[in-house]
Amino acid sequence: MIVERRVELRFAQESREAETHTNLSAVRQDGRCLWVAGDETATIERLTAALDGDGRVTGYDGQATVALADLVPLPAGPGEEADIEGLARANGWLWAVGSHSLKRKKIKPGQSDAKSRKRLATVVREDNRFILVRLPLVTGEDGLPGVVREDGDRTAAVLGLDRDSITDLLAGDPHLAPFMSVPSKDNGIDIEGVAAHGDRLYIGLRGPVLRGWAVLVEIRPGDHPRDPRRLRALPVGDDGEPYRTHFLDLRGLGIRDLCPHGDDLLVLTGPSMDLDGPVQVVRWRNAVKADAAEIVTADELEVVGDLPYGDGDDHAEGIAVLDEGPGTRVLVVYDSPSPERLTADGGVLADVVTLPQ
Repeated sequence: MIVERRVELRFAQESREAETHTNLSAVRQDGRCLWVAGDETATIERLTAALDGDGRVTGYDGQATVALADLVPLPAGPGEEADIEGLARANGWLWAVGSHSLKRKKIKPGQSDAKSRKRLATVVREDNRFILVRLPLVTGEDGLPGVVREDGDRTAAVLGLDRDSITDLLAGDPHLAPFMSVPSKDNGIDIEGVAAHGDRLYIGLRGPVLRGWAVLVEIRPGDHPRDPRRLRALPVGDDGEPYRTHFLDLRGLGIRDLCPHGDDLLVLTGPSMDLDGPVQVVRWRNAVKADAAEIVTADELEVVGDLPYGDGDDHAEGIAVLDEGPGTRVLVVYDSPSPERLTADGGVLADVVTLPQ
């Protein structure tokens, strides 16, 4: 793939202090705007496009912050990060999903061997990571998209408040249950992408990767009958199960993000462990059809192209198809951006890449 150009994402001072701009993990286009999220807060950000004379996007600014706790109840309250790793938009809703992952503490420089060993033995669960949020999209007086708590009979709602998170649904799964107690960076459960199509959500897992096969979970969230602020998992198929798993031969890589493109899914791939690369965009054709395969071999997947990655930096974390003239262009945002991606006025550069026809 060709990096056609770079565009600057400019954030307000508060978000720069929270390092949102250097921890971007999800992106989705919405008309003139981008919805983005970082993995160190419990917020979603909206940025608005700046255009050149030909109508091409040159950058995004005018940040507006949405605190999830203002719209839905959070299991651990507003002060704990939600580790938002995926955003999706469809049918008037904006979806956000947490990583649903455990984390192992890092060794800190200068610590004694005893303290380092103790930290490596410590695994932490943060409850706000285990949420799926659905927010009503509305158009404001300025013509820009926004999200609200209520819009008529549409209500912001969350899955994951009462032992009903996505990982709770998977607790008895023969493939995934053994990884529930494993931290994300150890090839444990780690959600890193979501795509919406019709009444389905497609949840991409960075880990675990099972003998080279990546895992995608299909669910059908709906309103809870007793509480309009909660969601529940509705049956996916005729067997009444609340989810469906798909296994993709990504040649040992995990799923770092998902983006719908018609009936196809674009899959951003990368290592499941704490490694730098390789990173690719892969197309799964007709992925959202009702009879989509549950075992998807490598020859059924089209490698669209490779993305750049750095040495300890420039980790591609989010992709979004841009509605921008002829051809197909994808915006790529990076976690841990290299110094060359950071601008003098506190912005960060994302890549616009052209997909081959």
